[in-house]
Amino acid sequence: MARKSAEANGGTMKMLRDIIVIILVVLGIHSFVAKPFYIPSDSMMPLLHSGDRLVVSKYPYGWSYASISFHLAPKWSGRIAGRLPERGDVVVLEHPTLRIDYIKRVIGLPGDRLSMKNGVLSINGKAVRQEVQPLSHIKVDQNVPSPDSSLSRFVTRDAQGQLMLEVPIVRETLPNGVSFDTIDMGNGYPGDNFDEIIVPADHLFLMGDNRDGSADSRFPTSSKGLGGPVPFDAISGRAEFITFSTDGSAQWLNPISWWNALRGERAGMNLRGQTSPAP
Repeated sequence: MARKSAEANGGTMKMLRDIIVIILVVLGIHSFVAKPFYIPSDSMMPLLHSGDRLVVSKYPYGWSYASISFHLAPKWSGRIAGRLPERGDVVVLEHPTLRIDYIKRVIGLPGDRLSMKNGVLSINGKAVRQEVQPLSHIKVDQNVPSPDSSLSRFVTRDAQGQLMLEVPIVRETLPNGVSFDTIDMGNGYPGDNFDEIIVPADHLFLMGDNRDGSADSRFPTSSKGLGGPVPFDAISGRAEFITFSTDGSAQWLNPISWWNALRGERAGMNLRGQTSPAP
């Protein structure tokens, strides 16, 4: 009996050890290589839609406290093998006070002078090139627009009676040549104007592509914004591509609905150095 009990205890310990090893491996991959990321809002539309699932790589900018999955690590200063993002990169970061993930676009680098007047962004004294595009038509579903979205005012019906978002698009081109589409709902929104600021050393100025519906570096942390330029250490990774996207109609107990909920046209979309999808 004693021998059988010892063997049983040994088997239990081996199973616990294997479970711990698996957990550590998963945490290591999430923290140092890549992790999945879910888009819960419309702040990066038209590029990213609520319901998109992405792969976020952890190594392009090196590693910091923000790289650790689930934000369990205490904050410390500095990065290992750090390399600054490029303008136009779409990055995931840890919010400076809420300690939750945000996803935004890199607009300003250390030393840049940034300002915005009537929705026109200027970098280092030169207005960013803007080109008005045709209206973008995006199918409305249970995920788009997201709850409490600023885009709800643009819901309309097409000729077939299908609910659509019909949103105004302005394409911006940053000084390094990266172009992307933004949603511009017109003048008069809180983030349309700010006086010139200089991005401090080791900081980045981040904005959402949905310019009038994004809590970003233009807004204080009390409004869920980023409170100005964010420390480089807060960046946890770079958005690479969309793995799959769902419209919110899936039901856990109905596997068929999982397939029907997929937005097949969005799977595999590259998020690096690309313009937003054509309207």
